[in-house]
Amino acid sequence: MVMEKELRLMKGNEAVAEAAIRAGVDGYFGYPITPQTEIIEYLMEANPSKTTGMVVLQAESEIAAINMVYGGAACGKKVMTSSSSPGISLKQEGITYIAGAELPCLIVNVVRGGPGLGTIQPAQSDYFQATKGGGHGDYHLIVLAPASVQEMADFVDLSFELAFKYRNPVMMLSDGAIGQMMEKVYLSPQKERSKIVPDWATTGKPATRERNIITSLDLDPDRQEMFNRKLVAKYNEIREKEVRFEEFQCEDAEYLLVAYGTSARVCQKSVQIAREQGIKVGLLRPITLFPFPTKRISNLAAKVKGMLSVEMSAGQMVEDVLLSVNGKVPVYHFGRMGGIVTTPEEVVESLKSKLIGG
Repeated sequence: MVMEKELRLMKGNEAVAEAAIRAGVDGYFGYPITPQTEIIEYLMEANPSKTTGMVVLQAESEIAAINMVYGGAACGKKVMTSSSSPGISLKQEGITYIAGAELPCLIVNVVRGGPGLGTIQPAQSDYFQATKGGGHGDYHLIVLAPASVQEMADFVDLSFELAFKYRNPVMMLSDGAIGQMMEKVYLSPQKERSKIVPDWATTGKPATRERNIITSLDLDPDRQEMFNRKLVAKYNEIREKEVRFEEFQCEDAEYLLVAYGTSARVCQKSVQIAREQGIKVGLLRPITLFPFPTKRISNLAAKVKGMLSVEMSAGQMVEDVLLSVNGKVPVYHFGRMGGIVTTPEEVVESLKSKLIGG
């Protein structure tokens, strides 16, 4: 019997938490910070350990939380954490250790404005940190950018699928607007917690195999280089196989907006307004920020007169758009900062002034 999905009205943060319970996540380790605190609050109130055995723990700090994730992931468990921008910064050392140990986990960042403590209002100014490696060393996270409460829920399962497939941490890069807004969401039925133990996990040494050692440390430079090359090959495979994006009225577009998350929602209305004015505009929404849809943007550059990267930042994703276009057409950036969400009309005016000249 196929069980139907359940319809709820939820905040994005609540949807992540409920989806984690239903996905059979083994453990959540986190620390409160606005605007993502509802995630840990929801999990604490739901007390999933009673029904699913899921461990939910408020750690003493963000640093402690990410290292608990490291330990749980090393045992082959489905583990996750969540935070907002300053808290994610505190987790960076642990994140690079997890990437260096090739461990699967989910990290949710409900982005707020910065730098520093900044504001609790939404922003997209953590793009560099998420996609370029906020910690030290040559590593990448797989980065998913939800644009709705539904995707906040759906991407939990997808994140763990990708994390275990590639033994790599996955970040869900949301923002304070999507985390706090309420929308209808269809929730998947409850899954049983997996009893499968990966062969690499540190679960005690049986007589049938050698002991498993999980570490990100190797003092031999030749071995370390070999390992780095292994990571590069993995990231290249991810670039080839896991690119995800959505197109909106790109078939006949003469100009292209590129935006993700909340900005992409705004830009859908901008496309409508521009087309009512006789301007043929399309929208490409990256769903994966790493891997970035470089090839598709490059192909579209051969068909349009110019592109506008719309972000709630001073301009970060625009660098990847510029690299994708490689000089074929003009590329500009438009963004609001400080927690301000741009309006569709502002996007259209920026498009006209920077690319159309009117």
